[in-house]
Amino acid sequence: MKRAEFEHAVRAAAAVLAVDELLVIGSQTLHGSVAGDLPEEALRSVEVDISALEDPEGKKADLIDGAIGEASMFHATFGYYAQGVQPVTALLPEGWRDRLVRFQTAGTRGVVAWCLEPHDLWISKMIAGRPKDLEFGRALLERGIVNPTQLLGRLEHVDVDEPVRARIAGRIAAWSAG
Repeated sequence: MKRAEFEHAVRAAAAVLAVDELLVIGSQTLHGSVAGDLPEEALRSVEVDISALEDPEGKKADLIDGAIGEASMFHATFGYYAQGVQPVTALLPEGWRDRLVRFQTAGTRGVVAWCLEPHDLWISKMIAGRPKDLEFGRALLERGIVNPTQLLGRLEHVDVDEPVRARIAGRIAAWSAG
């Protein structure tokens, strides 16, 4: 997904919910938190995971899915979509809300997308551990978008069991070594 497409999905989700601020939690948060070119592994996704800032019952996530989600007219027209999610969808390090990155451009037309900070996103992706997440995580480390020391620090502040923590720490060590 290109940055302009990300901005469009953010605008569309805000219009669906009639709000001017949203939370973005998936891989596409990099469009809002990293300046410059992104690795190919970060551009492959055709969906933006978007949450209302407050949605305890998931009703707003359902609105996003129904209006501009997968298999919607929006998706058919543009080739990308927004997936309505709740913040609890992702396991994140303590304090992640305090590190959100504010993204607002002419392309968002006044809408603010609060995006995960890249290290928080990286930890969440490694916990999910799908093959695409591993490719994504490795690319971010190899490109220097995330710092191994910061990742290890964040890893200490996420609620996972020790085997998972050890596996992720091992990936940090292996991938940052070259």
